[in-house]
Amino acid sequence: MKMIVGLGNPEKKYELTRHNIGFMVLDSFNLNFKEEKKFQALICKKKLNNEDVIFVKPLTYMNLSGISVIKISNYYHIMPKDILVIQDDLDLPVGKYKLKTNSSSGGHNGIKSIIENLKTNEFCRLKIGISHDRNISTIDYVLGKFSKEDLKVLEDQFNLFKEIIESFIKDGIDKTMNNFN
Repeated sequence: MKMIVGLGNPEKKYELTRHNIGFMVLDSFNLNFKEEKKFQALICKKKLNNEDVIFVKPLTYMNLSGISVIKISNYYHIMPKDILVIQDDLDLPVGKYKLKTNSSSGGHNGIKSIIENLKTNEFCRLKIGISHDRNISTIDYVLGKFSKEDLKVLEDQFNLFKEIIESFIKDGIDKTMNNFN
């Protein structure tokens, strides 16, 4: 089984904010998410490329994302190498991406929480650029809404992000990184 985790914050006021890019990518799949209180997450189980997949949107807020991830991975016996986390990245231009595995949190509190809860950094990540305006505090920037221009750039990339996720599900991270990085 594979787990695809989109990071974000659950309240309506956080929709279309930079920190919610993980939720936005999962929403582009048009999945039927259901709340699972025992996991503190919205989840959708699906079969893709003959693989059981669980899509996850943690409801714990960004900084505690690891709580949902560990509960689900323990319940379904999902290994860290079979987890792909979709996150925002301040160091990449809007819409650019990078696939990574076995790396530090880079100061991202959602990733830090996942590393702390899984007790490893050996999970995979799709880091999606949100750029960074150094004239605005980081917290205000990541919780700010995307401009119309930035949303257009991202929406044009959603099909590519879906291909990357589907490749991870079918082929694993090494082949996916070779094909898409």
